Amino acid sequence: MDDKEILDLYWARSEQAIEETGRKYGAALRRVARNILGDEQESEECVNDTWLAAWNSIPPRRPDPLLTYLCKITRNGALSRRRQSLAKKRNSSFDVALDELEEVLAAPGSPERDYESRELAAAVNGFLAGLSREDRFAFLRRYWYGDPVKRIAAQLNSGEHRLSVRLSRIRKNLKNHLEKEGLL
Repeated sequence: MDDKEILDLYWARSEQAIEETGRKYGAALRRVARNILGDEQESEECVNDTWLAAWNSIPPRRPDPLLTYLCKITRNGALSRRRQSLAKKRNSSFDVALDELEEVLAAPGSPERDYESRELAAAVNGFLAGLSREDRFAFLRRYWYGDPVKRIAAQLNSGEHRLSVRLSRIRKNLKNHLEKEGLL
């Protein structure tokens, strides 16, 4: 089933939408969650949360491409779960207090913050567009999908050390690009 047909099922509020989405993209989303969380059960719960979030946000959204949209939901959910897990393991109540205060001070919905986020996203997208296909692939697989260097190196027929150096150079170039744009 193609993405348009799956989205039509969401818009029709058919529960088959979740089944079809799971059949087509479940393995990829579990891999994203597993790369971040490192735990099979937590990853499965995270993917289940993705199905709920997709159900609640489609409609009104009609994401294109659907996989990227679902990966973003999964990735954000996995990162949130990871932060919560790490917070539980802390010994210092001061660290937890600072995190709580950060939520208040961060003002996540402020227009200024939204504008800065859009500017940063545009700058990163512009930087990525200027990379070679292989560099862009390596960067996204490592830093968006969280794939291990070993897996990416195998996909690119490259050595792990060579890829690590390559990723280091890309990060350095990204930092320079963002500094030139006045975003760092």
